[in-house]
Formats: sequence, structure tokens, C-alpha cells
Amino acid sequence: MPEGGVFPVWRGIGVGSGVGGGWSQGWGRGLRWEPASPGQGAWIPVFDYPVWGVLCRGGHARLREVCQRGRSAIKLPTDMLSIKLPQLFDINQVPKVFREDSIISGYRHPRSSALDCVLSSFQMNNETINIWTHFLPTWYFLWRFCVLCSTMNFLTDSYTWPLLVYMLLICIYPFTSSCAHTFSTMSPESRHICYFFDYGALSLYSLGCAISYGYYVIPDCWVNSWFHQHFVLIAVGNTLFCTSLSCYSRFLELQFPQRSKVLRTGAFVLPFIFDTVPLFYRILLCCVGSCSLSDALSSHCYHLLFAVLTCFLFTAHLPERLAPGRFDYFGHSHQLFHISAVVGTHFQMEGVMADMTSRRAWLLARGAMPSFLGTVGVLVASLVLNLGIIGIFSAPLLWKPCHSSNQPHTSRRECKEK
Repeated sequence: MPEGGVFPVWRGIGVGSGVGGGWSQGWGRGLRWEPASPGQGAWIPVFDYPVWGVLCRGGHARLREVCQRGRSAIKLPTDMLSIKLPQLFDINQVPKVFREDSIISGYRHPRSSALDCVLSSFQMNNETINIWTHFLPTWYFLWRFCVLCSTMNFLTDSYTWPLLVYMLLICIYPFTSSCAHTFSTMSPESRHICYFFDYGALSLYSLGCAISYGYYVIPDCWVNSWFHQHFVLIAVGNTLFCTSLSCYSRFLELQFPQRSKVLRTGAFVLPFIFDTVPLFYRILLCCVGSCSLSDALSSHCYHLLFAVLTCFLFTAHLPERLAPGRFDYFGHSHQLFHISAVVGTHFQMEGVMADMTSRRAWLLARGAMPSFLGTVGVLVASLVLNLGIIGIFSAPLLWKPCHSSNQPHTSRRECKEK
């Protein structure tokens, strides 16, 4: 590149004329070179006058000229320089299906593209915190799972299989929730389907809790009882019921919002109550003095505390209901609901692992050995059945015939617009 092409060039001490010495394009104005110390050959640059004086004497014009020349020389693609974040809307500008209780602003476009949905996760809107409060914990649980994989033999040690199932599901459910919140504004149909998968992941998580509780947390006096032997099987039925009822509740959301909320809440509360029956019984025994409070039970108690808080936040819609529009971006109940659920899951994980370690010898001595069919096999079967339920509820949303008896010549373009 010829001298003076884009940027000023230092040509060396003593080269050129003027105060600036070897700077090209007159950039040496304001600089001069002096010996670092008497008798040494080292030279250091010294300003003739303050930097602001340099900028006042044509510096702004020269900087602008360099930027223009640099832009033309580098020639970045126009698309890279023109990426714009999606526009946000108020509640009265989006369809009713996208509206949230007491959330007034920060809504994304109801027909966003997949790229817009991804970009919106880096833009402050009323879903941004919802996305990240489950996306980041996914990596935390995945890290904990990887640490366990390096310290436990999940392949041959059947006693660890319930923990394997549980760890897989606590990694899946926050990631699925994060994806649902990210891509829920592509269309009304995609919004329902995204949350169908979210509900399915949560119901499978309840199954993972039941499997780990049934093998590690079960009270001593219940081991090998009828309830213990059928505990996981009943939990599978609860999982299918949870997915079905929660998906069905979305079809009632517009006409009967209160009924929809009650059904959806009940769909998740019922498996939770069933899964924690063994834990409640152990805590009750400790309360009456039949056992001592262990580290595992302490973690389980913290989990129960956050579980109750999670349910309260999900149903109460506080604090945004007290001040609509003030918590649209930060601090509304669904964000707090996510955080409370993740913290509760952390304590639950700690309690399950503590019970698994401390009760191993006692449980194995009584023949409470997990089987592959009763752990991984149950998970795979439940996953297939839940996907089938999601497919059944998604089919009416995906299958919309473009031709009807009244409009036999509807064009393909008109069908897409509808």
C-alpha cells in the first residue's frame, strides 16, 4: 500500500521534516523525540502541547478521514453492519394469545423469524430474563453431571442408574424451557407447541424425581412394600396425566383463563405431591423424634421451601399485579418463578446425592437394587408416550387445510397468509 494510504505510518527517527519527525501525513504535529536520559541512545516521544490541542488543530478531521478510508479498505459486508434488533410492542399491539397478565410492554413481534427470536434473547424485553434464568442453569447442571460421570460408573453400577435418569432430566427441563421462551413468538401455533414441549419436559422431570426418590429417599419402613414396588409405575401415569392436562389447558386460555390456570397448576401439583410423599413421611418421623435431621433431609427441606415459593409465584403473579407495567423487564413473577425453581432443584439434587451415598449399604442389603428396565427403560417409554401426547395436541395446530368447500381455489400464498 502506498504511503498515506489509510493509516499514519511511523517512518523512523530523523526521517522526514517538521516537528513530528518520521510521522506521515502530518500526524507528527504535537510530538517530538527526546533522549530517555543523558548519555543514553534511547529516545522517547514527548508531546509539544496537550492532546486536546492536537485534536483541536485538525485532529477530528484526520480521524474522520482515517475511518472513512479504513472502511473502504476493509470492505465489511453490508449485512454485518446493518443487523438491527427486533422491534418491541405494547400489550395492545399484540394478539391476545401473546399477552401476559399485568405485563404492559416489551412484547416481541408475534410473527418473528427464528433469527429474530435468537437476537431478541440479547435484547432487553419481557422474555429476556426468562430465557437466561433457565439457559445458564442448564450449563450448571450439565457441569455437575459431567463431574459425576468422571467419579461414578454409570455404565455398570446399577445403583447409580436412578441418579443418571434424574441428572439427565434436570439438564433437559431448563433447556427446553429456555427454548420455549425463545421461539414462542414465531406464531400463535408455534407458541402453543413450544410450551407443549416445555410441559412435557417438566412432567418428565417429575418422573425423574419419582425414580430417584423411589430408590434413594424412600423411608426405611416402606422398602419392598407394595407402595414401593409400584411407586415408579404410578409416577409414569402421573407424568402422562400431567402432560395431557397441561397441554389441554392451553386451548382454554383465551376463553376461560382462570380455568386454564387452575388446570395447569393442578397438572403439576399432583405429581409433585405424589413424588414427595416419601419425603414428607421421613420429615414427619424426624419431627416426632423418631430420627435425627441429616444433611440430606436439610437439603430436602430447603427444596420443599423453594417448591412452595415456586408454586406461589406461578399462581399469584406478584409483584407485577400490584403495579402493572413496573416489572415488565425486571422482577416479574415468572422470572422469580424460574429462579426459585432452579434453586430448589439444586437443593433437591444435593439431597438426592446425599441420600444415595449415605444409604447405599443399607438399601443394597435389603435388596433394593435398581434395574435397567425400572430406570432407563421407564424413562425411554415415558419419553415416547409424552412425545405422542404432544403430537396429538400439536396436530390440530399444524394441520390447517388450505382448501375448504366454500373456497375451492384458495391460492398457496393466501394459505400462508392465513
